[in-house]
Amino acid sequence: MGDIHDHVHTSAEEFYKKIIDNNKVWSETKLNTDPEYFAKLAKGQSPPLLWIGCSDSRVPANEVIGAQPGEVFVHRNIANMVIHSDMNMLSVLDYAVNVLKVQHVIVCGHYGCGGVKAAMGNHSIGLIDNWIRHIKDVYRHHHTYLNSILDETDRFNAFVELNVKEQVSDLAKTSIVQNAWKNGQELCLHGWVYGLDSGIVKDLGVNFCDNGDLDKVHQLQF
Repeated sequence: MGDIHDHVHTSAEEFYKKIIDNNKVWSETKLNTDPEYFAKLAKGQSPPLLWIGCSDSRVPANEVIGAQPGEVFVHRNIANMVIHSDMNMLSVLDYAVNVLKVQHVIVCGHYGCGGVKAAMGNHSIGLIDNWIRHIKDVYRHHHTYLNSILDETDRFNAFVELNVKEQVSDLAKTSIVQNAWKNGQELCLHGWVYGLDSGIVKDLGVNFCDNGDLDKVHQLQF
């Protein structure tokens, strides 16, 4: 047992040293290209985009769209959820919309999402069960359609897409977004799904640039 523990501990130390060394190489590479690179970044940020994505390590926001540091403001959580009581998400959204004045917000899910997969079953994982319950609500709203899909993979993929669409809709219902629209701010919301096996994003065609497509009950009057 001691040998196994020592091996794991050594591997962890090697990985940690590797990422520190990688940072030094990355920094030097950027400075060799532009000696003022970090000095310019340090002056501030004005990204045109807020990315709300999944915490999955295989979906790096900047790399997926070929963006540079300073071009994307990012919020990530399990299964890219937009929950109206999540103060973390709301704080990021408020800062992005009202301070940074982003023009686009993309909710990006991905096929093969573990959170969405877990919401299709009833196996208890732990504390995360409480978070996944919100995803289960999406299934409940669309259960007739989803249950009509016999192939499990196709049903899984459809659920991933529906979850993204619901999150974009919930984003449009927030007072933060609706107040920005009321003030004439240029702001559009979009829903994407990323393919882990292809590296390609699918635009789901769910786009909000005003609250006209929302039910009257969700069109806030300020």
